[in-house]
Amino acid sequence: MTQAKAFRKASIWLLAMALIVPLFSFSALIDGKPAGAAGDRKLVGYWHNFDNGSSNIRLREVSPDFDVIQIAFAEPAGGATSGNMVFQPYNATVSEFQADIRQLQGQGKKVLISIGGANGTIELSSEQARQNFVRTMKDIIDTYGFNGLDIDLEGSSLSLNGGDTDFRSPTTPKIVNLISAVEDILNSYSSDFMLTMAPETAYVQGGYVAYGGPWGAYLPVIYALREQLDYLHVQHYNSGPMTGLDGKSYAQGTADFQVAMAEMLLQGFDVGGNANYKFPALRPEQLLIGLPATQAAAGGGYTTPDNVHKALDYLIKGQSFGGSYTLRNPQGYPGFKGLMTWSINWDKVANYEFSRSHRAYLDGLGTGPGPGPNPDPDTTPPTAPSELRVTATTPSSVTLAWNASTDNVGVAGYTVVYGTSSVNVSTTTAIISGLSPDTTYTFTVTAKDAAGNASAAVSVQGKTAAQDNPGETQPWQAWVSYSVNDQVTYNGSVYTCIQAHTSLPGWEPANVPALWQLK
Repeated sequence: MTQAKAFRKASIWLLAMALIVPLFSFSALIDGKPAGAAGDRKLVGYWHNFDNGSSNIRLREVSPDFDVIQIAFAEPAGGATSGNMVFQPYNATVSEFQADIRQLQGQGKKVLISIGGANGTIELSSEQARQNFVRTMKDIIDTYGFNGLDIDLEGSSLSLNGGDTDFRSPTTPKIVNLISAVEDILNSYSSDFMLTMAPETAYVQGGYVAYGGPWGAYLPVIYALREQLDYLHVQHYNSGPMTGLDGKSYAQGTADFQVAMAEMLLQGFDVGGNANYKFPALRPEQLLIGLPATQAAAGGGYTTPDNVHKALDYLIKGQSFGGSYTLRNPQGYPGFKGLMTWSINWDKVANYEFSRSHRAYLDGLGTGPGPGPNPDPDTTPPTAPSELRVTATTPSSVTLAWNASTDNVGVAGYTVVYGTSSVNVSTTTAIISGLSPDTTYTFTVTAKDAAGNASAAVSVQGKTAAQDNPGETQPWQAWVSYSVNDQVTYNGSVYTCIQAHTSLPGWEPANVPALWQLK
């Protein structure tokens, strides 16, 4: 699946071109504008360039409620690693499809070409594949006059190699080459050429609890291209439960899930639970929520319009619906951009429920209410964390856990102090590493809110384990940071770690073959 985005300024010149250029290929025609005001909300939709039994729509027949139309998909030819990309309209001739694009552009819409999807695996593992990708994608863009490029890579297209631990400096070839290829494409067009992305939650927010393999694999790409990125609309579906900044798990298809997943990108988060690897926040105007148009459009995550609007009222205006998740920024994010759907075709099957209901809602927001004149300052500190405890030790680390603090507005995070060092975390656990073996430390934890108020401190002592005997294999434990090739014992068997991660209860080696391999 993927997403789309667009702008509403009609172009008389484009209308003229629609009359005189239908038989010719041409370079991308861009009529862009800078990020709009808070009232400039966007509705993005994916259009199927295939027939999957949902509905067959000519591109020119797309609902006018959509601002950005993502064409799904350009796909690889000659195998996933060739880098050679192809695109052929499935229900129109090339000239008809070009004319359809120009017609939409003449209405102020943006039409982007999307790559990937569930079946379009693309792995740019070599320099030759990278060059092929750039060349063939530019050919496609120029032939049809697309307004931009959308990246909807899934499956093995993006996966971190062992030892690739820092999203700021990736080493996995297919990730490094993808970043370079996209930069080359962007540099070939004007600054109005658009870049959007539609990753699944595991590849983005999933990097909060584990970084390795697919978990967090989109983070290096988003980080490297963040200044050129127009819209990021993560797929809030086909996901399963995900962990929010408060350390709680939220089920897809709920208002809480939409708010919790969105605010992770609005606030930034510690990657793999490590405070030294903080993924920075994106701008509100870069972010949209991706949703299925109908229950049939995805394997899970359909959210009723009413619950979507509750979530957006909270995200944009700070109007709580009384859910379990509490915004770190209680006043909301007025610049939040809007919604994306998979798909335009499935929306038609449901009599346009998605586009009609959400277009009316987004237009009704206007610029949204501000925070109000001179709000009273927040001077109330959070309550102190409770039941601070040591849950695991190694010769070089101590894992801590505690019960969450509460606050009249919302807890922003926690600070753990030990000796002359400290770390900031956003969850109720912390792995303190780089310690000496067989040594006792005092750990002190305080909570803080967005206004900077700090709670009373709580402390606990923890002692690192003695140095392991050479060749000794330790039993598996929860809340431990494991690296590739680490070995553990579990239920009498030995397992080897195949993806770096921080273990959680329920992630026992026998239960998660994606993380552990039986020796």
